[in-house]
Amino acid sequence: MSIAESGEFGLISRIVSRLDAGSATLLGPGDDAAVVRAADGRVVASTDVLVEGRHFRRDWCGPADVGHRAAAANLADIAAMGATPTALLVALCVPVDLDPSWAEGLADGLTREAARCGASVVGGDISASPTLTIAVTALGDLGGLDPVRRDGARPGDILALAGRIGYAAAGYTVLSRGFRTPKILVEAYRRPELRYEAGPEAARHGATSMIDVSDGLVQDLGHLAAASAVGIDIRSGAFEVPDQMRDAAQALGTDPYQWVLAGGDDHPLAATFPPGTRLPEGWREIGSVHDGSGVTVDRKPWTGPLGWDHFR
Repeated sequence: MSIAESGEFGLISRIVSRLDAGSATLLGPGDDAAVVRAADGRVVASTDVLVEGRHFRRDWCGPADVGHRAAAANLADIAAMGATPTALLVALCVPVDLDPSWAEGLADGLTREAARCGASVVGGDISASPTLTIAVTALGDLGGLDPVRRDGARPGDILALAGRIGYAAAGYTVLSRGFRTPKILVEAYRRPELRYEAGPEAARHGATSMIDVSDGLVQDLGHLAAASAVGIDIRSGAFEVPDQMRDAAQALGTDPYQWVLAGGDDHPLAATFPPGTRLPEGWREIGSVHDGSGVTVDRKPWTGPLGWDHFR
């Protein structure tokens, strides 16, 4: 059976039946709009889009994998503001010959990833399209905290990272070369592993700025440096390159630090903290903030690739 045979409302029914309501959901799918609790009185919102052939390939990822990736990309943006994710809205544009079971698998991945941080899929929309496209909007709650913006870093601050980095980029390279191992790298690309709680933890510990590293560490820290009008230096020795990544890099003729410093899709959080801050659990120091501009690595200009560009 194709989606054309299932029909719009049949497909919606199949998807909705696989969604679980989170604690913040007062009214979920089935009405004209959802109602989500916003105890703080403010709502943090972010949106992102995944297009087949540009952001994912069905021969590389199963539908649940794509669901995990789509949810993670948006939930990480909420965490990067110091907020706790509460809900996702998903717009799905699909070819009419797509098997409905693929959309069901996507829904499974979306709802399971959202559940990792207590959020849920509360609604969305469906349309026919020649290109499979998933647009996700994430909502979050600040819990009484001030949002952690990009423009608060100050000279002398500590630069820290929460989460692994370079794994997904390595997995992408492995897949693009036609291989399926090492498994740890390929699975990192298919399903990123995030610590969503690290964002609010950083806010509670006085983080002065924060960003989700989705497109590459050097590139994304460049946004933070520009917003804060400071210079940022990354210390390459702060990163432990695992054996699987080092071996894969050697086999593929690549420098593993290009994955670490310029690779995306792992979605760790990078933040700056005042000097002397005792970092929260799971955060590690990777550099420093200084007077100046731009991003350097070991006090030298980075000459490698910068990271992902949607129009390149």
